[in-house]
Amino acid sequence: MNAISPEPSPGRIVLLTTSHRVAPGLLSWPAWQALRTADAVLCADGAHPQLPYLREAGTAVTEASPTAQELVDACAGGRTVVVVATGEGEPALTDGLARLAGSGRVAMPELELLPASYDLPGARLLDLVQVMDRIRAECPWSSRQTHEGLAKYGIEEAYELVEAIEAGDRDELREELGDVLLQVVFHARIAEEDPDAPFSVDDVAGGIVAKLIHRHPHVFGDERAETPEDVKEHWLRTKAEEKQRTSVTDGVPLGQPGLALAAKLASRTRTAGLDVPLPRGEGIGYELLALAVRAEAEGTDPEAALRAAARAYRDAIRAAEAPHPAATGEDDEDDEDDEDDEDDEDSEKEG
Repeated sequence: MNAISPEPSPGRIVLLTTSHRVAPGLLSWPAWQALRTADAVLCADGAHPQLPYLREAGTAVTEASPTAQELVDACAGGRTVVVVATGEGEPALTDGLARLAGSGRVAMPELELLPASYDLPGARLLDLVQVMDRIRAECPWSSRQTHEGLAKYGIEEAYELVEAIEAGDRDELREELGDVLLQVVFHARIAEEDPDAPFSVDDVAGGIVAKLIHRHPHVFGDERAETPEDVKEHWLRTKAEEKQRTSVTDGVPLGQPGLALAAKLASRTRTAGLDVPLPRGEGIGYELLALAVRAEAEGTDPEAALRAAARAYRDAIRAAEAPHPAATGEDDEDDEDDEDDEDDEDSEKEG
C-alpha cells in the first residue's frame, strides 16, 4: 500500500513594520530572528531607511513589489517570505491577500504582522517638528513670521486653553493644548534662523528637562518630600538658587491681567513671610487690589472667580434678551460681524 503524501506547506508571510520615529537598525529581537531565518526578504522601497542596516547585518533584501498571488506562490513548499513594509503599510498587498483568503480557492500561507520597532511616548512630537520645518520653508505666511508678530497668538491660545479647561470640554482641551504646543515649536523654529544666538526646539526641551530635574530633588535626588508643601519648598528654594533674584517681585510679569498680577504679588509676599501693608488710596483700583489679596489668602484665584461670575452675568443677559428677539436684531448682526472677524483671525493664525 502506498503511503499518502502530506500536503505541501503553504509557507509563511511576515509583514515587518517599523516606525520612522525610531533610529533605523534598532529592531526587536523577534524581528531580527525573522529576517535571519527567512527564505526571502522583500521591500518595495529601495530607499527604505532600514535597508542599509539590514544589508550591513548580512540580510539580503530584494527590491520588489509582488502582487498578493505572487507572494503566495513565493511561499509554496513551506518557504518564509518577509516583507519589509513601507511607510504606508502595504495596503494594496494586504487587501489582495484578504481577497485571496476570502475566495476559499487558495491555500493561504500563515500571515504574521510583526512590529519591528515601536513609537515611544512623545514620538509624534517628532512629526510636529518635521511638519513645522516644512511649513516654515514653504508657506508664504509662516515663512515671514517673527517672534514679535506671533506674540499676540501666544496670549490668545493661552486664554483659549484656560477657557477649555474651565468649560470642561475634553475635545476642546486637547485641541487647545495642540495650539499652545504649536506656538512653542513655531517660535523655536524661528529661533534657529537667528544669526547671533540661534537655538532649536531641542535646546528648549533640554532646558526644561534640566530645570525639572533640578527642581525635583525629591524625585531625582536624595531629598524627601511627603506633602505638596514640601514640594513647593524645594521648588522655591532651587528656583531662588537658579535666578539669584534680589526681590520676590522679580520675574512677575507686569503685563498680565490686573487681578492675576495682584494675586501673584500677594502670593510671593506671603510665601516669603513678608508683612507688607496694602497701599492706601482712593478709587476702585485699591478696592480691587484688596479683594484680590484677600482671595489669594483664602486660596481662590481671583481671575478665575471673576471669569466665572462674568459667565453667570452673560447667561443672565441672554436670559433677559430671550423674550425680546426683535430688540436684539441689531446685536445679532453685530455678533455675525464679530464671528466673521474671528474666522479671519483664525485663518491668519493658521497661515
